[in-house]
Amino acid sequence: MALRSGWLPPTGQTRVTTRLTAHGATTPVNPLASRSGILPGSNDGKFRVSGFSLSGNGPMSATVYAGRAVVQGPNLQGAYPVTLDADTVLTFGDGDPLHPRVDLVFLRVYDDEFDSLTKSEATLEVLKGQPKAQPAAPGAPPLSLPLFTVRVEKSASAGTGGILWTGGAVTDLRTTLVGVGGILPVYNNAGVPGSYPGQYQDNDNARHLQRWDGNGWVAYPKEIGGVAPSGALSVGSYPGQFRENNGVLQRWNGTSWANYQPPVEVETTTTGATALTGWTLQSFGGRRTRGVASVTAVVTRNGADINANSAGNINDEPLLTLPAGWRPALEYEAAASDGFASGGVFLSTSGQLTLRTWSPNGALVAGRYVRVSATYVL
Repeated sequence: MALRSGWLPPTGQTRVTTRLTAHGATTPVNPLASRSGILPGSNDGKFRVSGFSLSGNGPMSATVYAGRAVVQGPNLQGAYPVTLDADTVLTFGDGDPLHPRVDLVFLRVYDDEFDSLTKSEATLEVLKGQPKAQPAAPGAPPLSLPLFTVRVEKSASAGTGGILWTGGAVTDLRTTLVGVGGILPVYNNAGVPGSYPGQYQDNDNARHLQRWDGNGWVAYPKEIGGVAPSGALSVGSYPGQFRENNGVLQRWNGTSWANYQPPVEVETTTTGATALTGWTLQSFGGRRTRGVASVTAVVTRNGADINANSAGNINDEPLLTLPAGWRPALEYEAAASDGFASGGVFLSTSGQLTLRTWSPNGALVAGRYVRVSATYVL
């Protein structure tokens, strides 16, 4: 295996090994220790991390690609720089006949001075998980850096198609580190606390630079961000850049300019409505945006039945009151129905809904669900 670790073998460290493992990459976690992780970068500069990446090259085998890493030991043991200077093939055992399992791929350092395992070297290893109906990856051994988990389905083998390399079998566990003072490109470690106030990281998921203030990561303002004038830009410099285009504000989405639509604020509620005498509130829901509200309430009669005459007339019957903030600016007419008959409801600016008409010769029967709906300007 073409894996080199600096200042680990008791003899035989060459000048080439020393040069290859002179990483200068330690993101501190305390005054004596650093993070473990992979040094970022790719050949074309398009990817955050390409070192120690993995891809299937056969039904039950995968290639781990060259890269550089640091594996941190206990404080007084130090950090081990490690380099894989050639792509390396790993082989996975066949699947269990009854249950799937999850294997762990990791980088491990053996140091006989501390672990008494009779060797001093760095290795790439695969640790088999336990086959179970709901399998989990095994824990990583001491002085190791987890790289990936690989799910091996039951009965997987070269004869059955093997591992689903492009079907979600692989989970990337790699994390990044850089030299102290460098801006850390986040990769699977966005939530890791900072080491000192003033440390920076570039959070690709949140799309901004963050600064550790001693308690949490705080978004750091960009120096750029002005709106480009009309005709100044034909292609954007970064996703999220804005330009004015003949009176229309546009945003660069990474491939083209799109007319900018501000996000629409939407509020919803299911509480705050109050049933009035003779009625029980079963449910209430409201949604409002851009000054327009829609509400629906369901009530049941808990008093005496109410009968409409042949013209559909009834005495005004207050049903419920809407919560504050959900009451109309003007009076409105709403609709009500119980599935047998329907009627008109008056909605006042005080938020009270009052049933005023019902189907001719219809009845409001105790226990029936009466649904009231209204849409109006707040």
